Amino acid sequence: MAEKIKVLYVEDEPFLARIVQESLESREFSVRLVTDGAAALKAFEEYRPQICVLDVMLPVKDGFTLATEIKKKDPGMPVIFLTAKVQTEDLLKGFASGGNDYLRKPFSMEELIVRIHNLLSITSNNKASQGKNGPQEIRLGKFGLFPELQELHLDEYVKKLSQRETQLIQMLTANLNKPVLRKHILLSLWGDDSFYNSRNLDVYISKLRAYFSEDPNIEIVTKKGVGYHFIIRQQ
Repeated sequence: MAEKIKVLYVEDEPFLARIVQESLESREFSVRLVTDGAAALKAFEEYRPQICVLDVMLPVKDGFTLATEIKKKDPGMPVIFLTAKVQTEDLLKGFASGGNDYLRKPFSMEELIVRIHNLLSITSNNKASQGKNGPQEIRLGKFGLFPELQELHLDEYVKKLSQRETQLIQMLTANLNKPVLRKHILLSLWGDDSFYNSRNLDVYISKLRAYFSEDPNIEIVTKKGVGYHFIIRQQ
């Protein structure tokens, strides 16, 4: 039997907390539920989870503050925020505090599980590619992606990336040769799938295609009505 994935889940709404905990535990997850932010850091240190799922609005200590403290102890710990907040400044604050993904309330358990697996896949790829010294490198054909530095390297050429460009590349490459849903990208990186943000995503995809154009074995394929495939062909 495969070892269960350890999740630290911090949520102060009793009804929602019970549903999410029971749903996750009925799958392949082991869940430590904490109901306030003040107790969560101690639970993190004792439980040593593989991923943290944090409500933003918590008593005593909010999710953003908690995420910042967790990232100080373990910079590579993946964090998903659960929130009813929709303002851009709230999303930016969440990412600045170390959050890797956002899920808006109300949400489906299926979407939460997909996002947990996706984020763990990205984290696993990053750890596997990290050398003993220096920043981690993810090899993508002829390119080297350095997420911590937000840089894309090709021989001596270095392309500085924005945080969103880096996150988008990581989302696409964590699912090589498999579709990444357009809606999932928009909700994760922009917080909603409005027409305006959808057009922004089109611009970002065009920019990434230009960045990777030096390697003919790399292609970002649009699957109409679905999303995108990041393809690396065997040389």
